[in-house]
Amino acid sequence: MDRTHTVVVGDRGRIVVPAEVRERSGISKGVPLVLLESSEGLVLLTREQLRTQVQDDLSGIDLVSQLLADRRRAAEREDAG
Repeated sequence: MDRTHTVVVGDRGRIVVPAEVRERSGISKGVPLVLLESSEGLVLLTREQLRTQVQDDLSGIDLVSQLLADRRRAAEREDAG
């Protein structure tokens, strides 16, 4: 299955997402999409795809402990200064 598609920007900056891509991704009329812009390029995702990607990226990370450790270090610097 080919996952590379060429699209053309039309009038008013519009692009057409190929039908087979819309079907595989569950994109239908009115579905909000998120356009991520980075130094590497552009990525177009549904909100669900973005949520899944963020959850995968954060899995196994203990954000609460990291935040508490950061706050403790900041408090120590404030107390020392």
